[in-house]
Amino acid sequence: MTALAGLWQFDGRPGAADACARMLRAQRPYGPHEAAHWDGGSIALGRSLFRVLPEDRFDRQPLVAAAGKAVLVADLRLDNRDDLISALGILPERARELCDAAILLAGLERWGEGCLDRIVGDFAFAWWDSDQRRLLLARDPLGQRPLYYHRGPSSIAFATMAKGLHALADIPRSPDEERIAEFLVLLPEQGSHSFFVGIERVEPGHVVSITTGATAARRYWEPVRRVLAFKNLAEYDEGLRAHVDQATRARLRGADRTIGAHLSAGLDSSIVATSAARQLAPSGGRVVAFTAVPREGYDGGAPPGRFAFEDAYARITAAMHPNIEHVIVRAGARSPLDDLDRYFYLFEQPVLNPCNGVWVNAVNDAARERKLGVMLAGFMGNLTVSYNGNEVLPDLLAQGRWLSWVGACVAQMRSGQMSCRGALVRSFEPHLPSALARGLRRLLRRRDVDVNSYTAINRERFKELDLETRAQARNLDFSYRPRRDAFATRLWALRRVDLGNFNKGTLAGWGLDQRDPTADTRLIEYCLSLPGELFLADGVPRGLARRVFADRIPEKVLGERRRGYQGPDWYERLSSAWDRVHEEIQRMDDCPPARRALDISRLRALASAPPPLRRETSEFTTAYRMTLLRSLAAAHFLRMASGGNQ
Repeated sequence: MTALAGLWQFDGRPGAADACARMLRAQRPYGPHEAAHWDGGSIALGRSLFRVLPEDRFDRQPLVAAAGKAVLVADLRLDNRDDLISALGILPERARELCDAAILLAGLERWGEGCLDRIVGDFAFAWWDSDQRRLLLARDPLGQRPLYYHRGPSSIAFATMAKGLHALADIPRSPDEERIAEFLVLLPEQGSHSFFVGIERVEPGHVVSITTGATAARRYWEPVRRVLAFKNLAEYDEGLRAHVDQATRARLRGADRTIGAHLSAGLDSSIVATSAARQLAPSGGRVVAFTAVPREGYDGGAPPGRFAFEDAYARITAAMHPNIEHVIVRAGARSPLDDLDRYFYLFEQPVLNPCNGVWVNAVNDAARERKLGVMLAGFMGNLTVSYNGNEVLPDLLAQGRWLSWVGACVAQMRSGQMSCRGALVRSFEPHLPSALARGLRRLLRRRDVDVNSYTAINRERFKELDLETRAQARNLDFSYRPRRDAFATRLWALRRVDLGNFNKGTLAGWGLDQRDPTADTRLIEYCLSLPGELFLADGVPRGLARRVFADRIPEKVLGERRRGYQGPDWYERLSSAWDRVHEEIQRMDDCPPARRALDISRLRALASAPPPLRRETSEFTTAYRMTLLRSLAAAHFLRMASGGNQ
């Protein structure tokens, strides 16, 4: 990975190089190994390297194209490196001495912006074209690497993280209060606004073109809606296996013989970890698989439909593969509030779920102690490999595929997953007008989700910003009604969050390069093109993944319908830090942006007494885990970001 920085002064003033150097120094945690910049007088581009790939030893960025007409700085890992080398006609002996940025440079020289349609991997880059006097900024489709910019009256500056931009005196540090309000009500991360005023993000899957007169952004990654038609199930299954293994193999590149992987009781992490183990086995490579569990002696259980101890399932998955070492991780005495300062420094945005941060940090600590450099995960698996098929029934109706719809309904009823009434409601409710859908839910005694139940946003602020209209514009229904278009729903969900800052912060804080095979665009596009009913194989949600990977994952894991629950002892940890809760609420009251954003009276009422140590209910989880803790995380960010440039 690499930290990028650059400054272009439109009026031709010199001195951009000094500013670029300051921006790189501010981002040194994200690129500690080697810093360099290119000085063009009124424009400068630089990078600070964090070596994670073997070819990084050849990295000589910034790279200057022939005749000095273009300059590139890039933060990337090319997952189709060999394909690009072949398409560009680069000789193998030459390619062995080229970093990924050099191959990207050759692609940009050959294909221009069209190169974005050819590259696969995690990336962010800045490309200066001196002939056209244009600067291009781009990010990968899922936003695995971050990139920000600030445009002023006479200049444009860009950096990997906001702290790089805040190194410039004319870019003040203050929080974007509207973005925090959107965070509190879980609006999708759409648009270029960041969590800081005056700083824009390059959106995932977008390229931003900057000239002296304009800034224009466009989305370049837009999967085509299509449905594959193979002769038999075996072809679909083999295609899925091949795409998973291809995506995992690409993310093993440059890793040591031993890599880390998350391994829960679920399908996604199991699919990724076992794919890695199978591919590393011939060369003697190993996977260290980490499973987070509650404290010793924990007997508090888990919410309905969940189970607390995932290690029993993970252990038998690991046992199927001799080169998987299974490691159980406990978080010790940490509370969800302990690392808020660290999160602000590393991630520069509020953490959505501080409870998960406790066990994730414990896993990261364990991986760092073992000196691992790569950590595999399956964060996007629910939308790709192990999609549950929730939207398949209404989707089949919308397509007029009645026979397929009847077959899918019957299969779910036979498998015991759904009653006849349930199948009809699931199929037709998404097609009903909102008023009729609400009436149907009342008739069936089902509760609509209320935005006020999971957030403590100040209601006046909610109305002032018209967050209801903003949600509608981003295709979010605050009642979370079932959806009817499987393709559109999964693509929307894939684009809902931006993980770039968290990946970069994990590298800086723990030295771990997080890689997610389930975010591979080739795998995503394949899964989006599969007939929806395949995901309900035998009438079982996630049925496709359960069938396809039965040779890699134990039947007990494949057959488990409940979901695991890592860190179920979170409320004990929160209760032990109750004095800190009161301190944070008082600080919140002393911070004007936090007072504007949050209903502090409601939070004080929640904090009037520690949560009782009992089995969780949905109301309990919503009140403390979502409403209280998320508010504390948001208020902490507002307080820290309001301190000005440090």
